[in-house]
Amino acid sequence: MHYLDISIIVLYLFLVLSVGLYTRNYINDFSGFMVAGRKVGLSLSVVTMLGTELGLITVMYNAQTGVNGLFASFHIGLAAFIVTLIVGLSGFVITRLRRLQVKSIPEYYNLRFGKDVRILGAILLCLGGILNMGLFLKVGAIFIQSIFGLNDNAILIIMSCLLILVLFYTISGGMISVIITDYIQYIILSIGFLISIYFSIKHLGWSDLFIDLEKIVLSGNGKINDVNQIYNPIANKGFAYVSWQVVLGFVSAVIWPTAITRALSIKSVDLVQRQYIWSSFSFLIRFIMPCFLGICAFIYFNGNVSDSSLTLFPKYLASILPVGALGIVVAGMLAAFMSTHDSYLLCWSSIITNDIVEPILGYKLSSSKKIYIARFIILLLGLYIFIWGMFYEGSDAIWDYLGITGAVYFTGAISVVVLGLYWDKASSKGAILSLLGGFSAVIGLEPIRNALGINLDNPSYIGLGSLFLTILLMIVGSIIFPDNKQNKII
Repeated sequence: MHYLDISIIVLYLFLVLSVGLYTRNYINDFSGFMVAGRKVGLSLSVVTMLGTELGLITVMYNAQTGVNGLFASFHIGLAAFIVTLIVGLSGFVITRLRRLQVKSIPEYYNLRFGKDVRILGAILLCLGGILNMGLFLKVGAIFIQSIFGLNDNAILIIMSCLLILVLFYTISGGMISVIITDYIQYIILSIGFLISIYFSIKHLGWSDLFIDLEKIVLSGNGKINDVNQIYNPIANKGFAYVSWQVVLGFVSAVIWPTAITRALSIKSVDLVQRQYIWSSFSFLIRFIMPCFLGICAFIYFNGNVSDSSLTLFPKYLASILPVGALGIVVAGMLAAFMSTHDSYLLCWSSIITNDIVEPILGYKLSSSKKIYIARFIILLLGLYIFIWGMFYEGSDAIWDYLGITGAVYFTGAISVVVLGLYWDKASSKGAILSLLGGFSAVIGLEPIRNALGINLDNPSYIGLGSLFLTILLMIVGSIIFPDNKQNKII
């Protein structure tokens, strides 16, 4: 890397750390630390929702998906766009949750079903979510290693430096720090994407891009050897996989805590639907743009994926971007890394504090104690993602890993949240059975599949099966074990 590129990256990191220290002064209570005091406006909320969900892990797994699935992979972004737009137009789930003025989904569990459901739901949420982010740090380190051309021994050093950086400013400023830095990161990342796409098209040629891709596929390079599979997701992955992406689109917009926290942080109920309508376009962009760059990397290297498909994208950027542009793009990718890690660390630590520790203790903690506990948990989570990244061994695509680990939480959460809000006979026993049923999705994790002798290239079958099981358990459990009296929030 040229010194100019390194200077741009260092300048950006200094800016982010300064913001983290400055915003520390605005944290007065736990509500400010967790949901920014519910004072976030529409524009900032939309931008930070994109900033949170468009992390370096997102860029890397979408680029990997583009390398492996080519243009057929665009259906993932299309599914997320359509589902988020429908939610925004209808207000499905999000407006009802915002009216309840809860800070998290487990807090909603408490209002609707009671303390036991809240604690169980929070434990499964954190288990699935923490497993889900277990590879974030390692994937970010792989990006830095690949783009700088460093050897494998540098991975642990890179992971350590990245972790210290993100822990420092997440602990300092809470949600206010996260939202402000997400806004900055969104701008830098957007510029980085535009630069990368411009030089990709300039280098490969727009019309030649499609011609060369079909030639590579017909030549037998890569995993696909049928031209129809380049563009047709069902031919490429199958109907079950496409259906699973629709479920994941709903989860990423409505059920996943880091996204729903944005809806719960916004100023008023009226703005929530507009937030989702505008955010639907960002959900489309966050999938398609890095996926397109992954396809460009596949073409540039002539379909030769001798190395990991995960490293092809950063090597491609290092090959095509000129001095200065490379520094801006890497700064943008570091921005993406930071924006996801800060939001996820804050989300899980706040939920553990608010929805597990306090209910178990049985008395209300002061805001200062809650913030202290949340910050301590952030440190523990940082240690976990470092250790998990070092020792986890698996060959599943990152997107498939994220989907199945998240399913441990969200398959049960979909049933409990949706039926709890819209079905007056939903009971606490049904909710408990449904949440426990969602834990069955852990079977889809690759090491567990291997230990059980389950030979599946696509864990989406297990995810869909787990979702159907949780719905069934919620309905049957509520009918067999009804609550003595209807909860008032219905």
